[in-house]
Amino acid sequence: SKDNVNWERVSLILQNAGLSHEAAERQKLIFEHSYAVAFAYDGDLLIGCGRALSDGICQAAIYNIAVDPLYHGKQIGRAVIEALISQLQGCTIILYTHPQTIALYEKFGFRRQKTGMVLLQKEQNEVEWMEKEGFLLPKAYRFGDNTYEIK
Repeated sequence: SKDNVNWERVSLILQNAGLSHEAAERQKLIFEHSYAVAFAYDGDLLIGCGRALSDGICQAAIYNIAVDPLYHGKQIGRAVIEALISQLQGCTIILYTHPQTIALYEKFGFRRQKTGMVLLQKEQNEVEWMEKEGFLLPKAYRFGDNTYEIK
């Protein structure tokens, strides 16, 4: 539910994961405008979150899966992902993830794509961070086995 969420905690958890630097008020708007959300709690303490955008019929995209570092290794992220997938039944689901977590998503049946693209319209330091972390291939990178690619 999007009700009674501690948006300061959402903001902090996403910042700690390096997934977003938006303030609590912006996170509230972002999650409220999302098609599906999932939050994990330890009692009253929010410890994990995730969201998805979707048309609710055939296409969806998962974003912002993050867990408080104190709860890593306890299957909380898995539970958040499962909760989102259950809300997206019948949809093709896409996502992009940190290169270090690819194996996790493969366990859910996600497959890597060769043709994913992103247009980053953010601050230059975020683009540089994404390049450094391995999210982006070098500019004009070609796999070499596609005859239709620009040479």
